Amino acid sequence: MRATIGYRAVDETSPLEPWNFERRELRDDDVAVRVTYCGVCHTDLHSTRTPGDFPIVPGHEFVGEVTDMGSRVTDFAVGDAVAVGNIVDSCGSCDMCAAGQENFCREFPTLTYGGHDRHDGSITRGAYSDEYVVRDRFVYHRPENLDPAGVAPLMCAGITVWEPLRRWNVGPGVRLGVAGIGGLGHLAVKLGRALGAEVTVFTTSATKAADATELGAHHVVVSTDTEDLESRAGTLDLIIDCIPVDHDLAPYLRSLALDGTLCTVGYLGSTTVDFLDLLVGRKSLASAGSGGRRYTQELLDFCGENGIVADVETMPSAQVNEALNRLAINDVRYRFVLDMSDLDTRTM
Repeated sequence: MRATIGYRAVDETSPLEPWNFERRELRDDDVAVRVTYCGVCHTDLHSTRTPGDFPIVPGHEFVGEVTDMGSRVTDFAVGDAVAVGNIVDSCGSCDMCAAGQENFCREFPTLTYGGHDRHDGSITRGAYSDEYVVRDRFVYHRPENLDPAGVAPLMCAGITVWEPLRRWNVGPGVRLGVAGIGGLGHLAVKLGRALGAEVTVFTTSATKAADATELGAHHVVVSTDTEDLESRAGTLDLIIDCIPVDHDLAPYLRSLALDGTLCTVGYLGSTTVDFLDLLVGRKSLASAGSGGRRYTQELLDFCGENGIVADVETMPSAQVNEALNRLAINDVRYRFVLDMSDLDTRTM
């Protein structure tokens, strides 16, 4: 077994603490990755602060370097710059996996943490740690021209918005709306603009208008301004809704043009929809989550070619609890990333 140091939550009320644990020995198709940066996602906050199966080592959007590999690995070499997201395995044989949508695996994908290993049934431990061992199919080549800390959130927030952008063929001539400009939304704006779309941002705060414009938005709508919101009726082809809490979908559905689509990727709980808001204009309500292997590598390649990374605040991993506490009150612009270089097995 491989000695590893990381941070664990022992229950939903205690701060994360250092923990020495073991990774599996390399299988033939495994890659060992020295974790250099790991993003802090709302999923991490939720999983460590609600009742569940503890202990938990969070972290599912990370970058690093290959340090070792199994005997059958051919796509990577020691020293390669790589990235890993929130899926580390799938059945590989169902219709979803065959379509390159391992995120929708019929047998459920193996999650980077809190999942069950498909070989031995052990619980997966995340990348708030110095090393991760992962099946080679779920390791991605990382553009070395990009800031590695800024790449880490692409593996969760980035791919979450990239898949709908590609599914609905966003490009020149497409009128794209983005609701909310947090961790997900700010990347949707950057990517949509780089794809050539005309981008409109919906925000509840007039003070964020300048931020939205700086990110690349052509238009900004303050959603608390009823007149401004109503003036956008029928003007957009696709809206990616990144708002992470329950909210009224009606104003966004009404902002869609004929055959437009509202894709919700922020709040995934129960909600209510008036079907007349769908009927008038033959509109669609859709959702998406995470991404498959094909789109994930495509996203990284696109970001490398266009110089796109997340806007991040990087903190030493020892400040992980401060990052989670600030995330809980939305005190971040737009993603925290932990620098894992301060982890040292000799002193912890």
